[in-house]
Amino acid sequence: MEKAIKRWSPLFVLPTLLAFTIGFIIPFFEGLYLSFCQFTTVKNAKFTGFGNYKKIFSDLTFLSSFKFTVLFAVASIVLINVIAFALALLLTRKLKGTNIFRTIFFMPNLIGGIVLGYIWQILINCVLSIVGQPLLALNSSAGYWGLIILMCWQQIGYMMIIYIAGLQNVSDDLLEAAQIDGATPWQTLWKVKLPMVMPSITICVFLTLTNSFKLFDQNLALTGGDPNHMTEMLALNIYQTFYARAGAQWKGLGQAKAVLFCLLVIVISVLQLRATRKREVQQ
Repeated sequence: MEKAIKRWSPLFVLPTLLAFTIGFIIPFFEGLYLSFCQFTTVKNAKFTGFGNYKKIFSDLTFLSSFKFTVLFAVASIVLINVIAFALALLLTRKLKGTNIFRTIFFMPNLIGGIVLGYIWQILINCVLSIVGQPLLALNSSAGYWGLIILMCWQQIGYMMIIYIAGLQNVSDDLLEAAQIDGATPWQTLWKVKLPMVMPSITICVFLTLTNSFKLFDQNLALTGGDPNHMTEMLALNIYQTFYARAGAQWKGLGQAKAVLFCLLVIVISVLQLRATRKREVQQ
């Protein structure tokens, strides 16, 4: 049976490999080539070398969106992981209704980004109008914190589940030994639980980082980059460069931004895998 599986395995892999090649590999390399061109369609591309990549670093909107994305990612990583871990600690205690609370906290992660964006746009605009502040589209500070609130509301439940799984794998023998040695709950948390759940922490931090850099739907629906591109994140900036500006030079520039963005996400993912494997080896 095993010999038959090994013999015919390439045949079963072929449909998936073919679909992956047509749907990803070929478009990726075609897009990589187009990032060195000026074009309006793929059939009239004119090779220009590294001109598009040079223009990226003189594009003030791109630099502003990169800075905004980094600031957003830092705040999101801290808030989401601290709150998610605190909820995980609370919901791993022997309390009534913990499964119900886990479900409630996880449910926002199931809602689409566009829907979330419009829902929170209405809520935040209502609050701002009540307190006499400019609307979300006119207030960059409100846009920044509105995106963070939206991201936290959507992602905390997902990260909480990962932390719960990590905390449940902490050996009861270690906790009992710490209690016998006279460790306080705070000392048990810092000396026992946190070191044991470091793989989960590493995964959640990098997931939050990746999700922050890839954020698009929520940004488009909540602020649309307003006012004056001040709340525009990287993914939305690439979209606006490619589709909202007319001219062959903008298509090539948008494609070059997309390639750099793809490489950035790949680097983050590789760092995540390396950090996770390192933690597993240490464990």
